[in-house]
Amino acid sequence: MHSLPDGYSEQTMTIEDVPRLTRFVNRLARRWIERDVISEDRLRLTVSVPGIDLAESARLIFAANDVLAAAGFVFHRDPHVTVHGWGLVDVPHQGLGIGRWLHDWILTRSRDALQMATADARVVVRQTSFNGDAASDAFLVNAGYTRTRHYWRMLIELTEPPATPEWPDGIALDTFDPERDLRAIVRASRDAFQDHYGFVAGSFEQELERTRHRIEGDPGFDPSLQYLAEDGGEIAGLCFCSPNEAGDDTTGYVQSLGVRPAWRRRGIARALLLHAFGQFHQRGTRAVSLHVDAQSLTGATRLYESVGMRVDELTHEYELELRSGVDMTAKEPAS
Repeated sequence: MHSLPDGYSEQTMTIEDVPRLTRFVNRLARRWIERDVISEDRLRLTVSVPGIDLAESARLIFAANDVLAAAGFVFHRDPHVTVHGWGLVDVPHQGLGIGRWLHDWILTRSRDALQMATADARVVVRQTSFNGDAASDAFLVNAGYTRTRHYWRMLIELTEPPATPEWPDGIALDTFDPERDLRAIVRASRDAFQDHYGFVAGSFEQELERTRHRIEGDPGFDPSLQYLAEDGGEIAGLCFCSPNEAGDDTTGYVQSLGVRPAWRRRGIARALLLHAFGQFHQRGTRAVSLHVDAQSLTGATRLYESVGMRVDELTHEYELELRSGVDMTAKEPAS
C-alpha cells in the first residue's frame, strides 16, 4: 500500500465530522457544477445507515494545522457483489500521492466483500466522476477501471402549472403511511426496480431496516410528498419525493419513481410524476429534479423528456472487477 506524503495523517470519521465533510464535498463539487450536491442532513443519514461502520467505511486525510485535504468512503451490502466507493482530494493537495493512498484503502476495504459474497459471484467496485473532471477520469482509467455507464440529472422549471395527470381506469392515488405501508412499499420497490441497471436483490429484512432508517432519520421527510398508485389494494407504482435537493428549497427532488412490471405501459409513471409536479407547483417550488440512468433499460428518460424535463448535468460511472464470476446484477430489460 502506498504511504501518505510527509505531513499528512489519516483519521477515522465520526458523526461529528458530518458538517465539515459536507462543506468539503460541496466545495469540490462546485468546481464542476454550480450547486451543492449534499446537505448535512442527507450526509448524516447516509453515513448512519444500518450496516455501515464509520470506523471501517470512511477515512479523512489531514494536512498540517488540521486542514481537511481528502476523504474517502466505501460500503457494500447484501449480497455484497457491488462495492460503492469514492475518494476526493482537494486541489492544493493533488499530485502528492494521496489519491493513490485512498484508492489502496478503498480496494483493501472492498476485498472484504469477496469473503461475504457467494463464491461464484462476480464482485466489482464502482466509482463516479463529474463530467469534465479529466483528472479523476484519468486516475480511474489508470487504476484499471472501465467507464460503464452515464447518469443524468434532469430538471423541469415550474414556470406554469403542469399538465393535469390522467389516471388509468382502476388506479387510485394514495399517500404513503409509514406505519401501514412500510413492508408493502419495500416489496413494491424491489419489484419495480428489479430490471433497472445494476439492481441486485439482497436481504428483504435488511432493506426494510434501511428504509425505516431513511424515513425516521430524515428530518425533512414529508409524508405528503410520498405517492402511491394503487389497484384494488395492491401498490402498482410509487413516487417518493423530497421537499428540497441538497438543502436547496427552490428545487424539489424526485428520489424514486417506479412502476411494477405487471402495471407498466398504462401511463401510471407519467400520472405520478405530473401529480408530484403539481404538488410542488402549489407549494411555490420553482423547479424539480431527479437523477436517472442515461441508458435506462425501462425507457425512463423518454418519459422525463415527454413531460418537459431536460438534461442538466452528466456524471460517469466506472467499474473495476475484483473477481470474475456469475453477474447477479440486472443488465437487460425485463422480458
